[in-house]
Formats: sequence, C-alpha cells, structure tokens
Amino acid sequence: MLSRKTKYGLKALTYLARTKDRGPVPIAEIAREENISQKFLESILLTLRRNGFLGSRKGKGGGYYLIKEPVQIQMETVMRVLEGPIAMVSCVSLNFYEPCADCPDEASCSVHKLMLQVRDSTLEVYRSNSLADLI
Repeated sequence: MLSRKTKYGLKALTYLARTKDRGPVPIAEIAREENISQKFLESILLTLRRNGFLGSRKGKGGGYYLIKEPVQIQMETVMRVLEGPIAMVSCVSLNFYEPCADCPDEASCSVHKLMLQVRDSTLEVYRSNSLADLI
C-alpha cells in the first residue's frame, strides 16, 4: 500500500505545480488546502527539498516552490525518494537487491518471476508519468 508520506508528498507537489506564478507557497496553505497535518508536511517537504524537487524561502512571503518544471519531475524518482524501493520483494529490486534467504534458485522461483513482472509494470507506469500528468 502507498504510505501516507508518499500520498501527501504527491498532493503537495501537485498543489505547488498548480500554483500559477510558481512563487513560494507557505506550508500552512498547502496543509490547509490539502488537509494534511502541517508538522507531517514539513518533514515531507524537507525530504523533497533535499532531493532536488523543491526550493524554499524563509521569512515573509516565504514557503516552498518547485525548482523544476512539472514535466521534468518523473514519478519514478518521486516514488523512490518518498516510498523507497519499488519492488515488492528484495530479490527483484533494481537498486536494493538482496537474495531471498528462503529461495535456493531465483531462476526457477515462481514468486520471483511474478514479482519481476509486477516491478516492470509498476516502473512502466511511473516512468511514463511526470508531475505534469497529475495536474
């Protein structure tokens, strides 16, 4: 299941992408409009800023803003930053591979074969969508 962190991160990104002038938007405004706890949202926005999606400005007129065009923000990257590994099991993960302790042969494992298909299908959806597609 999608974590609340990821769901709220996507909601915040789409809210910022819909902002016409792309200037800084206060956290309180995003939290209020998207019905997200402000304290939880602060943590999410900080993660997105640290990973190169957002910029921020302090003080009066401050807040968060996109530093890339929505079309340049791929869902694959956002999902990896907010959610972590995309694969459901570590033996098919592209970035976090680990062999399964209970599986002597990945090549003949039916679960492995199925999870490869799930991973590839999921990646295809994420890779074919950007933030622009969500707004």
